[in-house]
Amino acid sequence: MTDELRRRLRGTVLPAVLTPMDDRGVVDHEALRGYAGRMAAQPVGGFAVWAHTGRGLYLDDVDRAQVLRTWREATDKPLVAGAGVPRGVRTATVEDAVEATVAMAVRAAELGADAVMVYPLAEFARLPDGHERAVRLHERVAEASGLPVLGFFLHGEAGGYAYPPGLVRDLLALPHSLGLKLATLDRAMACQDAIRAAQGTGRLVVTGEDRMFGPSLMWGADTALVGIAAAQAPLTTAVLGAWAGGDHDAFVAASARLDRFAEATFYAPIEGYVQRMHWAAAWEGLIPEQAAHDPYGPRLRGAERERVVRCLEELAKEG
Repeated sequence: MTDELRRRLRGTVLPAVLTPMDDRGVVDHEALRGYAGRMAAQPVGGFAVWAHTGRGLYLDDVDRAQVLRTWREATDKPLVAGAGVPRGVRTATVEDAVEATVAMAVRAAELGADAVMVYPLAEFARLPDGHERAVRLHERVAEASGLPVLGFFLHGEAGGYAYPPGLVRDLLALPHSLGLKLATLDRAMACQDAIRAAQGTGRLVVTGEDRMFGPSLMWGADTALVGIAAAQAPLTTAVLGAWAGGDHDAFVAASARLDRFAEATFYAPIEGYVQRMHWAAAWEGLIPEQAAHDPYGPRLRGAERERVVRCLEELAKEG
């Protein structure tokens, strides 16, 4: 199962999809169905649900389950579900956090996910046996869920920590390892080191580097799972497609266009990118205005929305 899924996903883009909701955090399930239907028609390899962009850890159990069901009904493309510690779950110990992560992975399998992406437990970085605990977490998730597992090197601003090359190699050596997603934000050296550690393993090297998308492909990433594709899938697939096809002129041009959009959406406060993606998705007609809210991120100024819209208008005008 893992090998076949790896073959299906390699060389494709998986948008880390949004969860349409109002300004109080109430999920708009009608808007979600429309969004899922529109995104299902995009030229992508699959979708990531319950990811950071979709605020998967902030949703309650009922909404989280309905989100996955909606995507499962909308598409037969692979679904990779995030698995971590939901914000509503109290964890007094690291062991509690592990159990919560495993339980979320099991629920994803029950609802029809094809793989799980394991959120990092930042507590491991402070423990002398954190390396071994991280490996065991991924083993536990695979054993309990029965699904292929995607590791997740997530930057600290989003709750993760740096995976050293040795941990990358050990995670990718696990039998149910699908690969590793890299979201280092702006740590070029850390991204390069992780890609080097992954090379030769046969596992997916998945870029989640919205601000280093083109460079991460040149460094060796072969697949993408990114929040920027939640609103701009064609812009993202154009870059990966050009690189994979060896069309370097097209790659440079497409990468420059994507970089401009990334510059308008991924900047400090970085958690504001989710709201900026909602604005972009509303402008694109993917979700309605009333469902284009991220109440869990920072409050942003109106000028930030104007910047997103201006960028999209310029890109559309250029064709």
